[in-house]
Amino acid sequence: MQVTETLNEGLKRAYSITVTADELDAKVNAKLKEAQPDIEMKGFRKGKVPMPLLKKQFGQRLLGETMQEAIDGAMNEHFEKSGDRPALQPQVKMTNEDWKEGDDILVEMSYEALPEVPELDLSTITVERLVVKADDASVTEALESLAKTAQDFKDRKKGSKAKDGDQVVIDFVGKIDGEPFEGGAADDYPLVLGSNSFIPGFEEQLVGVKAGEEKAVEVKFPEEYGADNLAGKDAVFDVTVKAVKEPVSAEIDDELAKKFGAEDLAALKGQIAERLEAEYSGAARAVMKRGILDALDGMVTFDLPPSLVEAEAKQIAHQLWHEEHPEVHDHNHDTVEPTEEHNKLAVRRVRLGLLLAELGQKAKVEVSDAEMTQAIMQQARQYPGQERAFFDFVRQNAQMQQQLRAPIFEDKVIDHIAEQAQVTEKEISKDDLQKAVDALDDE
Repeated sequence: MQVTETLNEGLKRAYSITVTADELDAKVNAKLKEAQPDIEMKGFRKGKVPMPLLKKQFGQRLLGETMQEAIDGAMNEHFEKSGDRPALQPQVKMTNEDWKEGDDILVEMSYEALPEVPELDLSTITVERLVVKADDASVTEALESLAKTAQDFKDRKKGSKAKDGDQVVIDFVGKIDGEPFEGGAADDYPLVLGSNSFIPGFEEQLVGVKAGEEKAVEVKFPEEYGADNLAGKDAVFDVTVKAVKEPVSAEIDDELAKKFGAEDLAALKGQIAERLEAEYSGAARAVMKRGILDALDGMVTFDLPPSLVEAEAKQIAHQLWHEEHPEVHDHNHDTVEPTEEHNKLAVRRVRLGLLLAELGQKAKVEVSDAEMTQAIMQQARQYPGQERAFFDFVRQNAQMQQQLRAPIFEDKVIDHIAEQAQVTEKEISKDDLQKAVDALDDE
């Protein structure tokens, strides 16, 4: 077997590989000899079938398998000796397309090698960890928000008109072409105006009604409505308004606390403070992570595989295009060409990705089975009732596993860097933290 370098330019590599006919024949014979003791054939005892006959019977079938093994073996041996790590799957093709049995195999292999990442002194990195305490005003604001979710409704003064956010208690009968339809009637139905719980146009027409009023509400069922007999149809609902009620927030007291599983108001306040500080800590971590990445980005530069940068730039351009066109849910659109800004961002992401991977490998950072299970469970919650199917899907999909593992690995590497870096704490207000988080999106 012979491997000859034909290209060494930057990170681009190309080699010609020759597997001689004698080598290939020897490998086929070795496979046949290994299998010979277990082969039975009419006219021969088990294990006594002559090699020439075995070769005639099974040689062609083994030849293709052996060719692939020989090429794979040559590639693996090359990577072990050279220390190269291909950025993407190497491109491999036979160059003697008119190959026939008895000929040498000639193969071309090309790839882009991952670069050597320089050593870094992580102790030179300086970064701030922002700290925000949950003050009384923030806890009170959160309590008031909880009280609204636990709101009740009370009758408005007689003759008052219903406003958006009010609850109207109604009887209604829906008709299409003058005939009532199944499921289109109800009595004493409590409807909060603006909740969008009815078909479009229904609730808006009840703004301004009074208790005791009757109103014909004219609507059109959406074309994609679940019931085929109603989809796209014009309908009229005869509505009788029985009550108009205004929302009343729950009292902030021990009773409210018990509704949310706390022993009393003081305990609920403590739980809210802990939750808020956990939220602040998560946001502060995102700011610190950006600071660490910015520091790393300014510390080192090295050649990048063009194919990785190109693929990342295309991914960025495609993702941003969909964010600008949220109405498009498929990928049946024109190719989105990356801009200079996309390419610049791609260079940063690829460089930092390779750097973090190298730092994580040297620090022996690993993602445990328990961490993966937790990540899968969090994702599975997005598919109520289909959690088991999602688990099975992830188990059988290596790409999905990598998508879940990558952010966990990255966060653990960031933690490792933070342990080596010079980190100072700075206490700031909630508003200043929000400004720092908003600035992340602006960059």
